[in-house]
Amino acid sequence: MSKLTDVPKRILIGRALRSDRLGETLLPKRIALPVFASDPLSSVAYAPGEVLLVLSIAGVTAYHFSPWIAVAVVVLMFTVVASYRQNVHAYPSGGGDYEVANTNLGPKAGLTVASALLVDYVLTVAVSISSGIENLGSAIPFVVEHKVLCAIGVIVLLTLMNLRGVKESGSLFAIPTYIFVAGVFTMIAWGAFRGLVLDDTMRAPTADYAIKPEHGGLAGFALVFLLLRAFSSGCAALTGVEAISNGVPAFRKPKSKNAATTLAAMGLLAVTMFCGIIALAAATDVRMAEDPAKDLIHNGVPLGPDYVQNPVISQVAEAVFGKGSFLFIILAAATALVLFLAANTAYNGFPLLGSILAQDRYLPRQLHTRGDRLAFSNGIVLLAGAAGLLVGIYGADSTRLIQLYIVGVFVSFTLSQTGMVRHWNRHLAAEKDQAKRRHMIRSRAINAFGAFFTGLVLVVVLLTKFTHGAWVALLGMVIFYATMTAIRKHYDRVAAEIAAPEGPSDDLVRPSRVHSVVLISKIHRPALRALAYAKLMRSDSLEALSVNVDPAEIKALREEWERRGIDVPLKILDSPYREITRPIIEYVKSLRKESPRDAVSVIIPEYVVGHWYEHLLHNQSALRLKGRLLFTPGIMVTSVPYQLQSSEAAKRRARKQQDWNAPGSVRRGPAQVRSKESSEPKS
Repeated sequence: MSKLTDVPKRILIGRALRSDRLGETLLPKRIALPVFASDPLSSVAYAPGEVLLVLSIAGVTAYHFSPWIAVAVVVLMFTVVASYRQNVHAYPSGGGDYEVANTNLGPKAGLTVASALLVDYVLTVAVSISSGIENLGSAIPFVVEHKVLCAIGVIVLLTLMNLRGVKESGSLFAIPTYIFVAGVFTMIAWGAFRGLVLDDTMRAPTADYAIKPEHGGLAGFALVFLLLRAFSSGCAALTGVEAISNGVPAFRKPKSKNAATTLAAMGLLAVTMFCGIIALAAATDVRMAEDPAKDLIHNGVPLGPDYVQNPVISQVAEAVFGKGSFLFIILAAATALVLFLAANTAYNGFPLLGSILAQDRYLPRQLHTRGDRLAFSNGIVLLAGAAGLLVGIYGADSTRLIQLYIVGVFVSFTLSQTGMVRHWNRHLAAEKDQAKRRHMIRSRAINAFGAFFTGLVLVVVLLTKFTHGAWVALLGMVIFYATMTAIRKHYDRVAAEIAAPEGPSDDLVRPSRVHSVVLISKIHRPALRALAYAKLMRSDSLEALSVNVDPAEIKALREEWERRGIDVPLKILDSPYREITRPIIEYVKSLRKESPRDAVSVIIPEYVVGHWYEHLLHNQSALRLKGRLLFTPGIMVTSVPYQLQSSEAAKRRARKQQDWNAPGSVRRGPAQVRSKESSEPKS
């Protein structure tokens, strides 16, 4: 069975890596950028469209506000990047926002940040993959017709790739990410050249469509509210910025410097691409609507339910490069692929954060252990399951999913930057060196502005998105917070109960006597071995115990017992209802009740079989009995195994598998060693 499961595992995720090879998985900046920044880089594929979708509520006349919204997003991006550069230098251990908030604002704030980030990571996977499916669906109708199935298939594929390890998955993701970035910059440059130098007229495929406004003539507070909502949608471009601060341990040395450099590069690239696409969308007259079937009008007629609305980046690429051109196809393919790979930001952030939370006893300890490939495999699988569930519930619809987005990330932004202000205040109180104080004061000013700005955006996001789905994200945060609090209380309670006492205690007092009970169903080799083992223990009293469910079998057992002259008393328990477990439990409890200071040792003979299907045929009563005895105080349970021939065969198979090496897995030694060996004379 082990071989059947291990071979596919090795094919899918590769051979296991030794713990001392962890250093080989660290990332250079060129690989760390696509690994940790693929989410904010790829969000430029859908963030401009979300801005236009919201503005379309007031009609096409509201589109002239899009450049100003882009400017606000750019200012926010630079603020957040500058703030997080302080974070990675101050907290390089990889705790990121959680560690900053937990250290400076207290455990409750830290847990709030952790809950927000966990929700945001799950949404990152769901939104990125759903958006990628929609982009791919514009070229392949089958994908649109089976959105949920295709999205879940991509989640499974990404999960397998990440289970292979951070460095290996990063190398796979780097090429399409860089092709996407190069494609977008080429589109921006060629579009600017055509428009500004050649004075060409570039028209998006929707340029001739009219937009039916849901609320025409908006002014005053209603217009301000609409612009704020469009700004909050555009802030999707900032999701994933915090992943670099969480992933500092995965960078090569000097870790903090490399992480800060990668963060700056990510911010500059994302801002340039976002602004370029917004500008080209305005220049090519892109039209978007929240309900294109009804609100997009062509020749006075709504387009109808058969119309498929392509993303902004696809429309702009068609206007700049021409539909079906080589560059258009390359950018379309790279966009769809990079949106799938954008989920990789979460696949690296979620397991790292989960590991830290598990270490702090807020999540199950299994999330802290690394898998065969030195990745946090349990966290990767948990993230995939949660994202797959969300994709299924929301039908892989990015427009519906994106309404849940952003809330969590701005909660973590705000609390993290507030925590950094406290961090600098604490260090300034003790620092006497003037040069260092000036550096700290500058860093504090950056973080203070970041806390104010992101807090303001958080309020805007909550006000404008709450009824559109943000409440679901808040509910998810509450569920995570309550679950992690309950897990921590459980671990604390268990730790308190099992802590070794300093003074005398009942646990240190030896039992006055040990009463051993060997369970016997019939006389066979396992039973005789269990009796021999029990005699070796030299208990104060020893007896064999059997349950009478079949009088004929019990009679045969007594006769065989007397015939063999076994010098252990045999006690028979009556069971009128043919139960086995309950009479034994009641009997050992009665022994404890008669002598509370005595220990009762229950010895159970068991067969050991070698095939999984044989386990279904044996030892079920022993398993049930052991499960019940575990909850009985003062009872010690000992299994005496008897290995059958099939188990010996299984052991040989396991040894053979351990010694087996896949072709190419064992390499020859260094060249100089081989040449030396070959030069030695043969005897």
